[in-house]
Amino acid sequence: MKISHIEHLGIAVKSIEEALPYYENVLGLKCYNIETVEDQKVRTAFLKVGDVKIELLEPTSPESTIAKFIEKNNGNGGMHHLAFAIEDGVANALASAEAAGIRLIDKAPRKGAEGLNIAFLHPKSTLGVLTELCEKPE
Repeated sequence: MKISHIEHLGIAVKSIEEALPYYENVLGLKCYNIETVEDQKVRTAFLKVGDVKIELLEPTSPESTIAKFIEKNNGNGGMHHLAFAIEDGVANALASAEAAGIRLIDKAPRKGAEGLNIAFLHPKSTLGVLTELCEKPE
């Protein structure tokens, strides 16, 4: 697995509209993209800090993993996942991780926000940090 950089930090929020004033007005960041990822039951907003993105994740359904995360966190959002950009392909990274005994959430890459190919590693195998692997499709 060849990681080039931190792709983004995923932060769960109850409402993007309620969260954006903090990120934009207090921190001075600018939201450059909002989109819905239907199959993940989530709406996302992206902001940039240098070369790293912050992804705000708002649930669009009570059954979404983000809604469940917020519920488990006493109704609060918070840091949800750390995403790495993979240079040698997410499929290769998944194979390397599995060979190293890491539990996979995704057995194969799938489409995520911003058109990236993504996959997640289970936090029970990654020292408690939900880890996302990302690559731009060729």
